[in-house]
Amino acid sequence: MFEIIVSLCLLGDPGICRTQLLAGLETVSEEECVAVLQNLDPGSRLNPATDYSIGKPACREMPDGIALEEVAQGVFVHTGEISEPDPGNLGDIANLGVVVGDTSIAVIDAGGARAVGEDLYRAIRKISALPVGHLVLTHVHPDHVFGASVFAEAGARIVGHPNLARALRDREQSYLESFRAEIGASGFLGTRVDFEVLPPSGIDLGGRSLELRSWPMAHSTSDLTVLDVQTGTLFTGDLVFHRHVPVLDGSLKGWLSVLDELETLEAVRIVPGHGSPSLRVEEGLAPVREYLRVLQDQTRQSLDAGSRMSDAVTGIAQDQRPRWELFDAFNIRNATVAFTELEWD
Repeated sequence: MFEIIVSLCLLGDPGICRTQLLAGLETVSEEECVAVLQNLDPGSRLNPATDYSIGKPACREMPDGIALEEVAQGVFVHTGEISEPDPGNLGDIANLGVVVGDTSIAVIDAGGARAVGEDLYRAIRKISALPVGHLVLTHVHPDHVFGASVFAEAGARIVGHPNLARALRDREQSYLESFRAEIGASGFLGTRVDFEVLPPSGIDLGGRSLELRSWPMAHSTSDLTVLDVQTGTLFTGDLVFHRHVPVLDGSLKGWLSVLDELETLEAVRIVPGHGSPSLRVEEGLAPVREYLRVLQDQTRQSLDAGSRMSDAVTGIAQDQRPRWELFDAFNIRNATVAFTELEWD
């Protein structure tokens, strides 16, 4: 299979460049690819309000893309690094899903930069030539959404929680600036958030259906799950973390309540937002529930003791450190959010 690429270079620093995929234009042969080039205006497929130059498009054989593991029949998962974003991983730090039906494909989350979304798209093309009809975004955080423009350009409908579009607008600039600084200008080139988010509804992929459910505030303000009915595979987004310490950006009490409801769904396995590509349901839920309950109990103890928040948050849930990676990066932040929520109980 062949793809069309262009080179993007920063206008202010032309030494900073990245090769960008033009998704949806791939062909079986090089001759077909060259024919597509004849009538192609690459500028029409890129954001006109940019600070980079666009090189001449070219054809090349499509690389393999990122690794996908089949966790159930027709259900594939890419396992992101358990790490913070950096120039080495380019924001590839979240689990990403692919479900292949008889007539189309659905993708669940798109990675932390356009470059990650492009490599996910390439990996999908290696397993199926069916169109990618839908991209489902499980919540607002940038490690899950910043690769979405690739799939929008390829014709996919972008679907998310009813709160997602507003949440993206509110945080877009700060997220773009922080991830650009962490990943580096070269790796982040071409990443943008200019796609339409549609409200959730059931998805028919031909021969298999996906059930989407929006949740009240929990891990975030825009959590959504995806259940593949055929295999009982539940994509939880960051409602479930594995190995990576849970990150609280919504409601502690709400998250605990949602975990109880997730347990009642007819799921056989869970695909968490971070960690293992597939877990038994209780294997996924129990450690997160325990961490959140400890966070809740120890926060309430600090409040009952009259502790100031600045003093309390450094000690809350510290006994959980051996059980979680990236604990020091997020636990104090979690304790701060929990303290702020629970002091008004």
